[in-house]
Amino acid sequence: MHSKLALLVILLPMLGFAQAGKKNSSRKPNIIYIYADDMGYGELGCYGQTKIKTPHLDELAREGMRFTQHYTSTPVCAPARCMLMTGRHGGHSYIRGNYELGGFADSTEGGQMPLPENTLTIPRMMKEAGYATGAVGKWGLGMPQNTGSPVRQGFDYFYGYMDQKQAHNFYPTHLWENERWDTLDNPYIYVHKPLKPDEKDPAAFAKFTGKTYSMDKMGEKAEAFIRAHQHEPFFLYLPFTGPHVSLQAPDSAVAAYKDKFDDKPYRGERGYASTLYPRATYAAMITYLDSQVGKVWEMVKQLGLEDNTIIMFSSDNGATFSAGGADVEYFNSNGGLRGAKQDLYEGGIREPFIAYWRGHIPASTTTDMVSVQYDMMATFADFAGIAAPKNDGISLVPTLTGKPGKQQQHPYLYFEFPEKGGQVAIIMGDWKGVKSNMKKNKHAQWEIYNLKNDRSETKDLAAGHPELAQKFEDILKKEHQDSHLVEWEFIDSRMMTK
Repeated sequence: MHSKLALLVILLPMLGFAQAGKKNSSRKPNIIYIYADDMGYGELGCYGQTKIKTPHLDELAREGMRFTQHYTSTPVCAPARCMLMTGRHGGHSYIRGNYELGGFADSTEGGQMPLPENTLTIPRMMKEAGYATGAVGKWGLGMPQNTGSPVRQGFDYFYGYMDQKQAHNFYPTHLWENERWDTLDNPYIYVHKPLKPDEKDPAAFAKFTGKTYSMDKMGEKAEAFIRAHQHEPFFLYLPFTGPHVSLQAPDSAVAAYKDKFDDKPYRGERGYASTLYPRATYAAMITYLDSQVGKVWEMVKQLGLEDNTIIMFSSDNGATFSAGGADVEYFNSNGGLRGAKQDLYEGGIREPFIAYWRGHIPASTTTDMVSVQYDMMATFADFAGIAAPKNDGISLVPTLTGKPGKQQQHPYLYFEFPEKGGQVAIIMGDWKGVKSNMKKNKHAQWEIYNLKNDRSETKDLAAGHPELAQKFEDILKKEHQDSHLVEWEFIDSRMMTK
């Protein structure tokens, strides 16, 4: 009897361990989606960058899959984040532009237009699938006092910037934890005040730095979330703020690049914070973002979660235009593509996209599949084994898991952007149509490019392809729905007969 009891005592823990292992192996995969801010297509080493070091993201690409024709849903911050979170393209999205509320001062912080109550978002969908949900970074879709707050849109936990204007400063007085103000050890800095045109005093430039760097705080909170939820499936959205201007980075990070780029001081002539070393600071911000990705990845490894965790990386839009001292031409930030942030040309919307899942996503693979960020809702639902809410995307799981023969393809991608004059773009196979300045001319002609032969969109082929122009016009009529804001309406509704 005693021997049987002793054997039972020995076997019970082993049985429990076996059951735990069985449960873990069948658990739904964790998903970590990392979202850079204003990162151009050519700013990572694995996408051709030669001046800026991004070792962790380059390794992630070597160990996973790299997409070469992946797109954001629209070329600026808030609407790109809305379309990502809701799986909607620019003709259907509730938020289509950066609609600012409030001001830059702490006392007037008002955020951007909030998502409506009970919006069908990715975090709400993932919660329904049994996931713990967290977001750390920049939100831009509402504030604590309204319906757009992230914890009212499906996230169990949020830490970071609620208001995009506050995110212009990497040394803020505060960040938000859920709906609570988290005071940081920084004085208030108004980053949009320029210095004197001949200012040389280092002390004047030093006023644009503080003690607590927001990227450090956000990285700590991201790691804490992973640690706290390691024993259950989790979805972690990390919309980190680099390399969006202002040009601000810790001195130790800037030092690595300080003597490499023949820098000249930037004194705030084109907005945002002044800095003695603008090129070095910009490069440092990208490398610092890369280091945060490395820390997240290392945490996943340390906790033994690699076999059950998908890590993805992309950016909300192309590199910035000439603002804030960022020298994107020097770094070839958009990889030779035409246009930048705010443009529907390739430089504004084609993004890096890396996906990693050890043992499931084939390592060292590259795909030219045409995909877009509003595909993420359908993709995450597929990974979670659930049906997605109605959306405009397709699941990328077959491509990601090495089964491209089973992959559904987009007949076309549709882009609609009401800012910078009003723009529409459509990608259909190798062909792309673009309309610009539609607020002035609702009947603007299509520009047509062959992306296979001319990815930089240098030769307009519209004159030789009237049949494509008609196809693009038919798609525009099919995909556009009137917005709830008159400011976002630039397409003649009288021409929208279905």
